[in-house]
Amino acid sequence: MDTMKPASKRNLFFIAFSLATLFIFCTPIREIVRLALYERLYAHMMLVPFVSGYFLFLKRKQIYSKMDYSLKAGILLSLIGILLFWFEERSGLASSLSLAALSALIFWIGGFVLIYGVRAFKVAAFPLLFLLFMVPIPGRALGTIIYLLTWGSAEAAYGYFKVTGVPILREGFTFILPTLTIEVAEQCSGINSSIALFVSSIVAAQLFLRTGWKKIVLVLSIFPITILKNGLRIVTLSLLGAYVDPRILSGDLHRKGGIPFFIVALAMLAPILWLLRRSEKKSVNK
Repeated sequence: MDTMKPASKRNLFFIAFSLATLFIFCTPIREIVRLALYERLYAHMMLVPFVSGYFLFLKRKQIYSKMDYSLKAGILLSLIGILLFWFEERSGLASSLSLAALSALIFWIGGFVLIYGVRAFKVAAFPLLFLLFMVPIPGRALGTIIYLLTWGSAEAAYGYFKVTGVPILREGFTFILPTLTIEVAEQCSGINSSIALFVSSIVAAQLFLRTGWKKIVLVLSIFPITILKNGLRIVTLSLLGAYVDPRILSGDLHRKGGIPFFIVALAMLAPILWLLRRSEKKSVNK
């Protein structure tokens, strides 16, 4: 059965619905675009729609083979999106942009379900839900994440210092070396690279792994990897500042030197992915 003709008709409907979504939610969408372009914390947002579109393209034949209008489910989801947006407009919550972005996504997914159906949504669930990374993290949750990363990074750094044998005293997040004092501040949390690693691990899990629990293992491994990477960066910069040149701690290597350590984190992630993928191949060959 040729599904291209009915698919083309539905595609036009969905394009029209998407344009309506842009019109209704133009204010939060404009703010999200601004965040993606000008805020380092949300730089990953620029790639999220393209990654989502790529996976939708890969699954297009499966989506078209499952097409069926789902009026009740689609209208219900879109109605929930509108109600959330209405609540956000009148509540004045501190996390209003997060709620507005979430309501826009729910409304838009409701249109997808309405036009392509529930079965098609199940096929397209990953690329559609991947768009959740376009929703800014609420301020309170972000603060908690940063604190936990800072605390974990300080613990990891202290362990590294002990291994090196460098004389050191510790007072909370402050490390006292013979020639200088280092404070592990929120800027040391590595939140930007942590989000990039988290998003990358989810994409890698979807591309290279089939088993659900192994995908979860890969994604969860990002948290210890991030902490170990942050601790290594803190110790490296501290030792360079203490024994090579203290100006390093205020130079570009400190402020913009995250890329080499991001590569280190990817190097830590690679063998975990390789082992998980290898175990899947072995189970298939049995």
